[in-house]
Amino acid sequence: MNKTHTYRTHNCNEINKSLVGKQVKLSGWVHRKRDHGQLIFVDLRDHFGISQIVSDSQSNIFETLNKISLESVISVYGQVVERSQETINANIPTGEVELEVNNISILSKSANLPLQVNSEEDYGEEIRLKYRYLDLRRTRPHNNIILRSKIIQEIRSSMLEQGFMEFQTPILTASSPEGARDFLVPSRINKGKFYALPQAPQQFKQLIMVSGFDKYFQIAPCFRDEDSRADRSPGEFYQLDVEMSFVEQEDVFDAVQPVIYNVFKKFTKKEVVKDFVKITFKDAMLKYGTDKPDLRYDLLIQDLTDVFKGSNFKIFANNIEKGSIVRGIPGIDCGSRAFADKMNGWAQSQGAPGMGYIIFSDNEAKGPIANALGFEKANVLKKRFNLNDGDALFFSCSTEKEAADLAGKARIKIANEKNIINENQFKFCWIVDYPMFEKNDISGGIEFSHNPFSMPQGGLKSLNEKNPLDILAYQYDLVCNGIELSSGAIRNHVPEIMYKAFEIAGYGQHVVDNKFPGMINAFRFGAPPHGGIAPGIDRIVMLLADEPNLREIVLFPMTGKAEDLMMGAPSNVSENQLKELGINIKKNIKS
Repeated sequence: MNKTHTYRTHNCNEINKSLVGKQVKLSGWVHRKRDHGQLIFVDLRDHFGISQIVSDSQSNIFETLNKISLESVISVYGQVVERSQETINANIPTGEVELEVNNISILSKSANLPLQVNSEEDYGEEIRLKYRYLDLRRTRPHNNIILRSKIIQEIRSSMLEQGFMEFQTPILTASSPEGARDFLVPSRINKGKFYALPQAPQQFKQLIMVSGFDKYFQIAPCFRDEDSRADRSPGEFYQLDVEMSFVEQEDVFDAVQPVIYNVFKKFTKKEVVKDFVKITFKDAMLKYGTDKPDLRYDLLIQDLTDVFKGSNFKIFANNIEKGSIVRGIPGIDCGSRAFADKMNGWAQSQGAPGMGYIIFSDNEAKGPIANALGFEKANVLKKRFNLNDGDALFFSCSTEKEAADLAGKARIKIANEKNIINENQFKFCWIVDYPMFEKNDISGGIEFSHNPFSMPQGGLKSLNEKNPLDILAYQYDLVCNGIELSSGAIRNHVPEIMYKAFEIAGYGQHVVDNKFPGMINAFRFGAPPHGGIAPGIDRIVMLLADEPNLREIVLFPMTGKAEDLMMGAPSNVSENQLKELGINIKKNIKS
């Protein structure tokens, strides 16, 4: 670094024993102070690290350092000296030396701090996000954002190496029904009309393929007016948007899988399982009770409807006659009445009537269900699940959807209670063969179960001849440790097939023409078979940073109520601005 630089000759992580006796200049924030009477020590921090600076009471610098507030920005000049053996700080790279200051410049004074930067204390969402620039000075949030940058660089490099080209798609576009609420932007020039911020570049990336490009990617901003949760930010998020021409499902997997594996392998010390297993949606719902299965433990759910149909356990038998099913969830080392009661109470907290069980102990099967089934049938269940004395078997009986959901949650509950999840492992799976359609529980109508632009397996023939609920789509999700990282699909690129698919879902041709004019018109001029995927950047970083919430890995996140406390957004705008847009605000509207 230039020795005559106004602010620094070295970064705060760079001074070491090789510089002893030399004059250096450092700049940074006052991180911590320690007054030892005749000596004052200050930890000076910049983006790169910390250096200790020191001044004695005989120096004119002493009083300045003594009075300076924490987080003030200073520039110091002095001589690097070696620390005594007993004062070496082995926890930092600069811990063997310190800087004896003979000149100081105060670049910026700090007011009283609303949160302590030199502490990892949790100040709560409101304080942290209102003063996010202070929060980001703290070690953990600061390192999370650095990690995010490195991960994105690695992903971008990997995509370019595979021959993908990076393009940027529009931010202002048309509103379209893609599963979530749009953020709308009023048009000043075309009053009464609105742009929408893209929920995803879905249509644009397909149009890129129609435009004759072969492999596209983008670190794409996406905007959805959704409620927040731990793994979903309100407002905006980023995804690795990918689309490829002339591909089948496996081609997409082959392109994306090494990118994901390598980035996890590079940025974690945990085990990263290289084999991405494929699980059909049907099997996932049966064995795990969810299409986002956590494979780090082996508890597998089984369907037991055949066992209880016509059995002496009348509660289940009668419900089966009415269309219910029964799912069994193994409980390793759960064979106690206390644990069974806990599971029953938990099931009730989830809205279920309760959770039946069989306890296996002393070579017996115990509980009301075991008594009704008899020893023989209970023993068959024991062998089917490979259970031993000290284990238990739990049951979920309801409609297929509700029984699967409760069984899946029970599987997770048992795993957490018994601490059998391998926390030092990342395990991936592809969920494939999603249903193209599903029945709406309220209306009874047929609707898309996933992405409406997916190609149905069997094409137009399936749409014309099959029961819609039996049609599968070339639709797939990538899941890691029970968290959905990505959705993707081989796209429907044939206008006739698209019209028919939307017709089955209750939409006429005019709906497709009006809602997706760019795409459907483009398909009439020769569209290649194409497919893609869009792994979530935020979720990848969250997992690799080992953080429980997306807020921790985003530079300037909003609150759970979709508010930016730092910038004061959303905010009111002036009457003149509204007038220019042709918008009138109705006052006193109750939300």
